Amino acid sequence: MKDTPLDDVTVPVRMQLDAYNARDIDAFMRWWAEDCEYYAFPATLLARGAAEVRARHVERFREPNLFGRLLSRAVVGNLVVDHETVTRTFPEGPGEVDVICLYEIEAGRIARAWFKMGAPRIAAA
Repeated sequence: MKDTPLDDVTVPVRMQLDAYNARDIDAFMRWWAEDCEYYAFPATLLARGAAEVRARHVERFREPNLFGRLLSRAVVGNLVVDHETVTRTFPEGPGEVDVICLYEIEAGRIARAWFKMGAPRIAAA
């Protein structure tokens, strides 16, 4: 039987990344479970629940150069692992950072996510 969109665990991850890049908070939040958890890898809880995830991203979406470029994606069961390069405006200035994103999908939504950030690379002036 062919996977339906709700059976494809990559759909919520792909759609939230598209919304992230569009800086569309409502479209972004459609893919997060109401009781989601958002972590800095391995276990530092940064946000619990959709309202806290939304609050983190409302501020982030104000960055004019924000963009997550997907480099690779792997799927095992209900886990999706993305390797991205994210363009951001850091306190030191604009630059990039490599990020490993691990998403746990339940019932077509992101239930838990972990993010491992590399060292920011600040653009030359």
